[in-house]
Amino acid sequence: MTSARRFLPLTTPGFDDDEIAEVSRCLDSGWVTQGPMVKRFEERFAAAHRVPHALATTSCTAALHLATMALGVGPGDEVVVPAFTWVTSAHAVEYTGARVVFCDVDLTTYNLDPASLARAIGPRTRAVVVVHLFGLAAPLREVLELTAAKGIRIIEDAACAVGSTYDGVPVGGTGDVGCFSFHPRKVITTGEGGMLTTRDPELAARLAVLRNHGAVPDPSHREPAPPWRMGRFEVLGYNLRLSDIQAAVGLAQMAKLARLLQERKERALRYDDLLSGIADLALPAVPAPCGHTYQSYVVRLLEGGRERRNRVMETLQADGVQTRPGTHAVHRLGYYARRYGLQPDDFPAACSAEDTTIAIPLFPGMTDADQDRVAERLAAAMKMA
Repeated sequence: MTSARRFLPLTTPGFDDDEIAEVSRCLDSGWVTQGPMVKRFEERFAAAHRVPHALATTSCTAALHLATMALGVGPGDEVVVPAFTWVTSAHAVEYTGARVVFCDVDLTTYNLDPASLARAIGPRTRAVVVVHLFGLAAPLREVLELTAAKGIRIIEDAACAVGSTYDGVPVGGTGDVGCFSFHPRKVITTGEGGMLTTRDPELAARLAVLRNHGAVPDPSHREPAPPWRMGRFEVLGYNLRLSDIQAAVGLAQMAKLARLLQERKERALRYDDLLSGIADLALPAVPAPCGHTYQSYVVRLLEGGRERRNRVMETLQADGVQTRPGTHAVHRLGYYARRYGLQPDDFPAACSAEDTTIAIPLFPGMTDADQDRVAERLAAAMKMA
């Protein structure tokens, strides 16, 4: 009976003895706040993403907040954000006192639509948050063509895109700063956590200061530091540092990154085969030259709208298969609708994506039988809805 079958989660982290061993080493060292494990984690992440600077943070939200501050975004500035994304892509702009200006997305890829971005750019545009949604690299070449000559800064929201590439180059190093997430739903996880990446040494230095209470390095560079030194604080900063315990988990996860990405890709391609016969279901698109991590495998119903989509999800839940909508149409959320006088049906592609997308299970260790079950139940649920 269905009730006796294994519950299939949307995703689950892939841990084994490697994480336990790294955490044990951290605990045995007696150093558990930001320290040598964080430094190793940052170096390994930077190498994997081909950037000279990586800085670990408490979350991707923290990374986005730090990025906007370090780029000098503030009151009087505008930052363009895709209307279909997780809410913190926009929240980070609001934290600085700047104004969010939304642009629509391409309904095929769910990433920002360059034509809508062009219309959203104005004289006060200071930056664009380029979201690599669900792990699919956004159209960076088109974005740079619209922004480079105007001096508009690029923040890559790569929360879902650890290990993804654009034109063969890892995301997070094409814009001014990249922001990654290690939430449990992501390709690798530290429980909670994030990472900043940049090629700019001056920007990296500002990010390091803002992350650590605003503490400025001692200009004397004395090592070891004198016992009486308390630090210099010239700017208002935050405590947004990752702990060595979390970094220990991250080090073990990074060692598995290539395997985890390959497993996700293989499972996604198998879903493509299993689901290709469902006529009114759009599968993930991967246009050249964009890479995809398949952090989420998101399908879209072509008929029936939100009500039918919700019935399908409820049927799958009753069958023991967990799903989620793709993500928010952020301009519909109460705070942004009220603040900017936005209407629910503004940004029609984002609205359609919010109403009709479903993320289905994909996780490390998933079996062929698991995928067969998801595909069979999804097809049946769509017929019933």
